[in-house]
Amino acid sequence: MSPSELNLSLHPKQGRALSSPATEILYGGAAGGGKSFLIRAAAIIWCAGIPGLQVYLFRRIRDDLIRNHIEGPKGFRGLLADWVAAKLVVIVKDEIRFWNGSKIYLCHCKDPKDIYKYQGAEMHLLLIDELTHFTEDMYRFLRNRVRMVGVDVPEKWQGRFPRIICGANPGNIGHLWVKQTFVEGQPPFAIRELPAADGGMRRQRIPARLEDNPSMAEDDPGYEGRLEGLGSETLVRAMRWGDWSIIEGVFFDCWHDWVLRGGIIRPFKIPDWWLRFRSHDWGSARPFSVGWWAVAGEDFQHGKILIPRGALIRTREWYGAKRDEQGNTVANTGLKMTAKAVGRGIVERTPKGHEISYTVADPAIFAKDGGPSIMERLMEGGVKNIRRADNRRVSNRGAMGGWDMLRERFIGEAFDGDIRPMLYMFDACREAIRTIPALQHDEARPEDLDTGAEDHVADEIRYACMSRPYARPKPDGARAVDATPTFGDRLSKHLKLRREEREH
Repeated sequence: MSPSELNLSLHPKQGRALSSPATEILYGGAAGGGKSFLIRAAAIIWCAGIPGLQVYLFRRIRDDLIRNHIEGPKGFRGLLADWVAAKLVVIVKDEIRFWNGSKIYLCHCKDPKDIYKYQGAEMHLLLIDELTHFTEDMYRFLRNRVRMVGVDVPEKWQGRFPRIICGANPGNIGHLWVKQTFVEGQPPFAIRELPAADGGMRRQRIPARLEDNPSMAEDDPGYEGRLEGLGSETLVRAMRWGDWSIIEGVFFDCWHDWVLRGGIIRPFKIPDWWLRFRSHDWGSARPFSVGWWAVAGEDFQHGKILIPRGALIRTREWYGAKRDEQGNTVANTGLKMTAKAVGRGIVERTPKGHEISYTVADPAIFAKDGGPSIMERLMEGGVKNIRRADNRRVSNRGAMGGWDMLRERFIGEAFDGDIRPMLYMFDACREAIRTIPALQHDEARPEDLDTGAEDHVADEIRYACMSRPYARPKPDGARAVDATPTFGDRLSKHLKLRREEREH
């Protein structure tokens, strides 16, 4: 009996993933594109064709692993039934053993710490179903286990192992890092050689929709209708059409409206008399985040936007995260700088002559454990007047929590019959703009956000909102705010548009 006698026929997109010279592949995007069957078929074909192959197939939850990959007519039990009957394959608990020494290990990582169960594994083929259910740290750890020594790979597959194939839909806790890793700057089907710091593999994205998997229409004729009837337009776009530009179930569902109402603005000169302060969330192995803020001292017109007195304006930021060779932020990976060095960096990045009234910071930095606290080391670096932040995350017993305070500022207040945000960001604050819209609810505590995501900027902004910032009275003779574009602003915008036109 040979592998060809099994019913493992693949549709063109699935076949493209199987035959691709890429060694790190993201397949799918939309629901129903056939990613789960591709993963099972790839595992069986390569186990049958490469003696001694070690395949590790992951889902986040074990029940999902069993339901999606073991049971049913197209699960492993159904697909391999003839080989099991012929004693060519044995399925024992979470392991599938082939006659030639190849094995498929069925794995799950419910909690992030579960990845350490696989610390000593040698994964010749890593398969991950629903990659967006995993954090970037989990994926990077598992990818680091992908290696291959002493396995005789047939000539037609040489240079294509070790190998990773992942399936994913938009959304969930891993949406942002998966989008940044496989979607942004990665045209469909293009293969990109990655540096060693980013895994050193050949990365490819193969998009697939329901139309690319005709078997689904035969097996479940009502599936398309159920996708179209999900109710939420956002969810339909994500699941039916594989749209990575949107996220369903985000924590700050008011973000989109906030942007449309002018929350992200071009920079302008802040009047000297406005209150200025900083906010800081500490991190070493994880990124730290520093924000510079001004409190609008008067109502003023910024283009078509009327910014009200008392609004917070985020004028600049410093995100202490590692960057790859292309200069892109490596999500959730810090710089491991000393607190004193961070303190010096904060001072150096604060414009000369700007009076900073206070810096509100993570309460954890005030703790002492036999030596100077992080707060004291920051002060040695030059940061003055550091305040302990109000760290309430959620509202309780009549006291407003930080997330509700931040959400209220996004939503805004009524002015002259219109609702205007009470928080704005200069468009140079890219890390805030990148990370906040992707944050998700904590499944166990829906009123809080999932702390496994990249929440450092959000925490830092929460400290700013909870610091009771106030608008100073306008001094006699102070000039009105001038937020009209300068010649330099107009030139920069023109050059940016020309550059974007050339790129496209």
